Amino acid sequence: MTTPQDLLFVALDVPADRPVEQGDLSLALAAAELLDLLVAQVVTLRDEQVVPVSGHLTGDPMLDKAAASLIRTEPYESAEDWLWRRGDGLSAAYRDELEHTGPSGSGLRQLFRRADRSVDRIDSEARRHAADRWARHEPLLVGLAAALGIEDPDHEETATTAEHAEHAENAENDTADKADKVDDRVAVVLAALGEALTELEAVRQRRRIEEDAFDNVWRAP
Repeated sequence: MTTPQDLLFVALDVPADRPVEQGDLSLALAAAELLDLLVAQVVTLRDEQVVPVSGHLTGDPMLDKAAASLIRTEPYESAEDWLWRRGDGLSAAYRDELEHTGPSGSGLRQLFRRADRSVDRIDSEARRHAADRWARHEPLLVGLAAALGIEDPDHEETATTAEHAEHAENAENDTADKADKVDDRVAVVLAALGEALTELEAVRQRRRIEEDAFDNVWRAP
């Protein structure tokens, strides 16, 4: 299992302080992909630029698609630009991938349409893997989830996304055996995710204001 797949199950199974929007989830999944590609040493970060360093396959179809879409010529692209480009429709892509390859009845369709979280949850190895990482307060997963408003109530600290990124430098990463530790590049990715989510919410607010203004015009006498 990969960090994006684990994040998708956390979004399904763990209550959030607000509904998780598909656009927000797509950006977070793109961030999770970038973190896994960093761990796999497929890319590195030069300041905030995503620089490909290897063409080897990860063995995961979605991560390999992500790697194949990297910009491989200078000036490359920033981490935030990557989130916007790769994140376009990514939550639906992961949903379709896991529904196609995952266990029947895993409940993924209901992530995007259910009204409450009382749905029966069918156990699976994939879901157990995500739950195990969540129970161990794995910093990458906790930091990404926190950006979506999904907090870990059992953790001793109520850390912000930035604080999770700071602590992640000294954390063991179980996503790839090749990686010894997560370094400060995690902070760059999580900061880019926070900025992208803030920008997306600002776009939503502008649209709501414009729609309200339009409605008021038609309601005027």
